Amino acid sequence: MLRERNFKQEIPAVRIGEGDDITFDQATAAYRRAATFWNALQSPHGHWPAENAGVNFFCPPLVMSLYSMGYLNVVFSAEHKKEILRYSYNHQNEDGGWGLHIAGPSMMFTTCLNYCMMRILGEGTEGGRDNACARARKWILDRGGAQYSASWGKTWMAILGVYDWEGSNPIPPEFWTYPTLLPFHPSKMLCYCRLTFLPMSYCYAKKFVGPITPLVEQLRQEIYCEPYSEIKWSKVRHHCAKEDNYYPHGRVQRFMWDTLYNVCEPLLAWWPFKKIRDNAIQFTIDQIHYEDENSRYITIGCIEKPLMMLACWVEDPSGEAFKKHLPRLDDYIWLGEDGIKIQSFGSQTWDCSLAIQALLAGNLHNEFGPVLKKAHDFLKISQVRINPCGDYLAHFRHISKGCWTFSDRDHGWQVSDCTAEALRCCCLFAMMSPEVVGEPMEAECMYDAVNVIMSLQSPNGGVSAWEPTGAPKWLEWLNPVEFFEDLVIEYDYIECTSSSIQALLLFRKLYPSHRRKEIKNFITRAADYIESIQYADGSWYGNWGICFLYGTWFAIKGLEAAGRTYHNCEAVRKGVDFLLKTQREDGGWGEHYTSCTNKKYTAQDSTNLVQTALGLMGLIHGRQAERDPTPIHRAARVLINGQLDDGDFPQQELMGVFMRNAMLHYGAYRNVFPLWALGEYRTYSGAVALPKGFEP
Repeated sequence: MLRERNFKQEIPAVRIGEGDDITFDQATAAYRRAATFWNALQSPHGHWPAENAGVNFFCPPLVMSLYSMGYLNVVFSAEHKKEILRYSYNHQNEDGGWGLHIAGPSMMFTTCLNYCMMRILGEGTEGGRDNACARARKWILDRGGAQYSASWGKTWMAILGVYDWEGSNPIPPEFWTYPTLLPFHPSKMLCYCRLTFLPMSYCYAKKFVGPITPLVEQLRQEIYCEPYSEIKWSKVRHHCAKEDNYYPHGRVQRFMWDTLYNVCEPLLAWWPFKKIRDNAIQFTIDQIHYEDENSRYITIGCIEKPLMMLACWVEDPSGEAFKKHLPRLDDYIWLGEDGIKIQSFGSQTWDCSLAIQALLAGNLHNEFGPVLKKAHDFLKISQVRINPCGDYLAHFRHISKGCWTFSDRDHGWQVSDCTAEALRCCCLFAMMSPEVVGEPMEAECMYDAVNVIMSLQSPNGGVSAWEPTGAPKWLEWLNPVEFFEDLVIEYDYIECTSSSIQALLLFRKLYPSHRRKEIKNFITRAADYIESIQYADGSWYGNWGICFLYGTWFAIKGLEAAGRTYHNCEAVRKGVDFLLKTQREDGGWGEHYTSCTNKKYTAQDSTNLVQTALGLMGLIHGRQAERDPTPIHRAARVLINGQLDDGDFPQQELMGVFMRNAMLHYGAYRNVFPLWALGEYRTYSGAVALPKGFEP
């Protein structure tokens, strides 16, 4: 995009010496350079295209499903395959395996899937860059073979035909037909959990296996330490490599699986019980079609996409449902400098909302008018204007009218923080000149957004992400996924709660009489919730970013918006103290991704510019400049000196996370957060001497 637009940075680089003061002009120049670079990357649609990937099991299932359906060469050209392989090679660990994510230690699950994918894409047993296949196979065999993969790996290998369904724990579709009053009904599950196991249960019940090609026969002999025909499949159901077993199955869960496997499954194979299984299979495929239609065949995410598409193909290889899936594969495919990878499903709305706030933070919006107007238009057309079709409650869905998704309108799935951040942007634009940023969003559309946000507040005051909370916590004992934590039910999140407070307070300025008492109570309860979940060291745990720095920034911003500041709130004082204690000697911050799994702040050995931006903004909103601006200046110097000659910032460590254990690469973060922090430093920090007559 930069080449197409003949971008050239005209603003000279700024460098701050050790001990030198930062002037207002220097802060302005650094911010303007970052904004000029970022604005050049805006798409014609108004958002900023950016990668949202980095998990090593996103791509193999898609390749495996396309191979099983006979569509691999239809969807992927030779060049596609070459780039997919290049990505896989680039992120293979030195020991030959692949981690759950590109920065993680090797796991059996991801190594088995990537090995199968390489072979499907044409590599021989000794092929691949730097003997990739031989090294991966050795890693697998040295640890006992593919039967030690985590459960999701067993499911995908069974679909491919290199594992036997008899070696998998049951995934009975009958659960979907039980009364919803039961505490373990899928409707009580986190939406991502249930919509992964929905098509899995369909494939399991059908015992679908792809064509047993010569390649499949070869793979059967390559990834096990004993002949495939001699494996006692019923004995390996509970096998799981220690590298995969982050969240081990307990005795209660093992007893449940054994009962289903040894008692229920044999019964369901015989008449008249087989009718129950047949009805359940039909029920699950009907649910799959409903979800597909309401997401315009994007589905809820990249883990579910190949499963949903495969289920439609299994039902009818020539059916319209399957055909509608194929064009939406493009929503997931991303070509980066390290090869082709599969995105989670796109982060257009989320990235756009954060970018808008970063561009407004520096108070130079008159310079960026055309950029802001396009971004505003994108948000307005991206709002979901309807609820899921038909009787959405019968399909276990929540309201979506008025929401924003993580990606775009077609996706259809409401997310509270995406809705709140987008609403916040639209409220800010409504307070600005239409000549600069375009016409404001209609009031009714804002009312609908408020309705979605308020519907997701829990009794404890916290705000969930996708659907209301309420399922019993003990359901997590039945978490079947060994490498994820807190997967089964919906939770409240610091990020969603903080974003909701900030959005509703801005909305209230525009429409003070709309649901006035309810909004006031919402904000009070949400702020109380934020205070209640603070850690003893003054930090907050971040659920979607790494980790305590991310969560603490959100918490301090949310509390400040609710009127709880350093002067009147002990939680804010403790949060600021945490940031000051974790600031590095060079003035920056650097937190290791293992904080997410350790659930304790874990420093890394180097400074990270995104985390430095978060720490800097946390201090600004904690009003540190009123006491001692030195820590703010030191952090700003790190950001300014870390800026590249063209206004970009270097790519460093991964910054995103989900389900505690899976790290994500948010490509936009390296630009948006430093830009945002420099804007706030220039304009609102109170640390920079402002020119006479300047009004932030």
